[in-house]
Amino acid sequence: MHHRAHPRRPALAGIALAAAGALLLTGCNDDGQTAAKDPVQEVRGKLPKAQRSAGVLRIGMDVNYAPVEFHGPDGKPAGLDPEIAAALGKILDVRIEYVDTPFDKLVPGLQAKQFDMAMSAISDVRQRREGLDDAGKQVDPGVDFVDYFIAGTSIVVPKGNPKGIKTLDDLCGKTVSLQQGTTQDEIVTRQVAVCARTGRQLTARKFDSDAKALAEVASGAAAAGVNDFPVAAYAAKTADGGNRFEVTGAQSTSNPYGIAFRKSDTELRDAMAKAVDQLIRSGEYDKILAKWNVSAGAAQNAVVNGGI
Repeated sequence: MHHRAHPRRPALAGIALAAAGALLLTGCNDDGQTAAKDPVQEVRGKLPKAQRSAGVLRIGMDVNYAPVEFHGPDGKPAGLDPEIAAALGKILDVRIEYVDTPFDKLVPGLQAKQFDMAMSAISDVRQRREGLDDAGKQVDPGVDFVDYFIAGTSIVVPKGNPKGIKTLDDLCGKTVSLQQGTTQDEIVTRQVAVCARTGRQLTARKFDSDAKALAEVASGAAAAGVNDFPVAAYAAKTADGGNRFEVTGAQSTSNPYGIAFRKSDTELRDAMAKAVDQLIRSGEYDKILAKWNVSAGAAQNAVVNGGI
């Protein structure tokens, strides 16, 4: 959830990775002969015994952030994260169970062992990794991340951009809406201080869901909203047939989405990193991103704690 550009994987590199994923790894058996090993079976062998025995992975997710995660027509979780999670579940041969949890309760819920991991457009940032509050004081043990997608922050304005907003500095003297506890919350908090130095107050209205924040923009109560790029683009394309919002300016503060794990669960974390790599090599990852029109955020490989 959060100015350096993150280039997409070159086409040839993507083909090479996909081809590599299709090849069988080799090893030696007791007779010294070469034996083929299925890479998927290799990944499954990394899953901790507890999850393998249970046959299920419980994932904390705030299912209210289209197109990354939302309730589909059947009421079940749909979107980018649920599809990636389901594909990872197939690789690991476990069932995926979602625990719908408000975004700002995901890390506390993870620490309380309400689920095995949290996956909900969570930006991998130092504050979360080290368990720090806004004042820099440690308030929890922190979490580890397996990064799987790159997302920037975008500004959403009413269609036609009546106030001519293009940058964060253009928000000074205006009201902006956002979802609390997100990377955008941190960005706007910093921008409030920047605007204060110019003598033009920025008013931030914070809500427990992005849908409520966008409703403020639609009603005119807020001049703009700030969102992760995939969410901003989806809202601009779908709300009122594409006639309600538009995305303005360039993306800023690109940062990876990460699957969050308790610091003590290094074995599960590392198994999931292997599974993400396998998903990328297989080509299925690119198909999922293309379906949700977010291919520009493709990661080259899984990275542990790679955020800024």
